[in-house]
Amino acid sequence: MTAPASGSGSPIAAGRRHTVGVRRDGTVVVAGNGSAGEGDVGGWTDVVAVAAGNVHAFGNTGRSHTAALRADGTAVAAGWNGDGQCAVSGWGCLVGIAAGWRRTLGVRRDGTVVAVGRRAEGACDVDSWREVVAVSCGDWHSVGLRADGTAVAAGTNRRGQGEVGDWTGLAAVAAGYLHTVGLTKDGRVVAAGDRTSGACDVEGWRDVVAVAAGSRHTVGLTAAGRALAAGGDECGQCDVAAWSGVVAVAAGAEHTVGLLADGTAVAAGTNRHGQCDVAGWAGLRAG
Repeated sequence: MTAPASGSGSPIAAGRRHTVGVRRDGTVVVAGNGSAGEGDVGGWTDVVAVAAGNVHAFGNTGRSHTAALRADGTAVAAGWNGDGQCAVSGWGCLVGIAAGWRRTLGVRRDGTVVAVGRRAEGACDVDSWREVVAVSCGDWHSVGLRADGTAVAAGTNRRGQGEVGDWTGLAAVAAGYLHTVGLTKDGRVVAAGDRTSGACDVEGWRDVVAVAAGSRHTVGLTAAGRALAAGGDECGQCDVAAWSGVVAVAAGAEHTVGLLADGTAVAAGTNRHGQCDVAGWAGLRAG
């Protein structure tokens, strides 16, 4: 997720088994397994940001979805809709969008948040949120960034991933499987939640301008256009040190994607579903 000036969403997004990108002309490109319909984006136009739904770390890899924010503030979604997570056609006045496990969140221009999808864990309990400028969906929790630089969370907190109430001076937030990260306005990164994977080992990062949270890893983007990564690397998803000229990053379950300034993309990690087949992409929205 890139650091938002207003709203949330990114020109690239990574899920468990697919990757999504927005072209400069407002159309959308997808790589990976689309058997649940998450790749059915061929008719989408005027898109400015995308989000890739995930399935939780032990979930059915056949169930995911894709959501997008259009320039007119409406939303569109495709893919598995078993919990109603694709029921976004009535949304309007949006400035941001996020997708997680079985749910989709939207940020309205007035700072309120709307949600559709699975409600069992409380991750859709965002009706009371106010003055929100960006949101991020983890597997079982959701995080919001307020205009005053503080954060709010809803959903499962069994590993402390929702303990963000004392964070201040934030510019962005990102939610993963059992962890949450926050980017401060001075370029540092803070983290809460499960530390066993190393995804929270970000305290030494500096000059960061964007963050993304995968299932068990965290990715950062520096002002110099370099990528940083911490956490689980069993599939090579943290092999991003050689990247340069990066303007946005996205983290999936077991892969990482970088958007380059020239409108192309790079990827690292598992490619068992073809989600890293982005080498042929061109003309992506790079800012």
